[in-house]
Amino acid sequence: MTSEQTNGWDASGHMQVLTFDMQGETFAIEAGLVREILDHIPETAVPGAPDMIASLVNFRGRVIPLADLHNAFGFEGASVNLDSRVIVIEIDMDGEATLVGLKADKVHEVTILEQSSTEAAPRVGMRWRPDFIRCLAKRSGDIIVVPDLERIFTVGCDAEAAASTQH
Repeated sequence: MTSEQTNGWDASGHMQVLTFDMQGETFAIEAGLVREILDHIPETAVPGAPDMIASLVNFRGRVIPLADLHNAFGFEGASVNLDSRVIVIEIDMDGEATLVGLKADKVHEVTILEQSSTEAAPRVGMRWRPDFIRCLAKRSGDIIVVPDLERIFTVGCDAEAAASTQH
């Protein structure tokens, strides 16, 4: 695999993504990470766990963490409604393929982003942590946020865990 292919962009500068909403903002994750999209499923709270991954769900007989990226981006926690979905992804964490559920307010479509229409998040004027954003994509006058899931899970959870041990 080339370095271009490992970061999600193919040789022609395209990335296939799944778009979804959080608090009215459009986000996108690489479609290749997605294993399944589920209606809201019962979750089990884990006392003392970081807010971002404070519950577990049963996914086809396997217990997996359920992440609420709303917390990583400073939104109120996800609320459940008819459009709520859980996006089950498989990501590499410490060299191991790991299934994680992501809460989404609404799932839209699988689409193609063009690398030429993306740019890095500005360091000033953002209400979100720029290091949690892989890139911003412009499409039809809208901005699509592509989060850096690896960074969010390593930094976000580590920071929350460190903060909880200091109390």
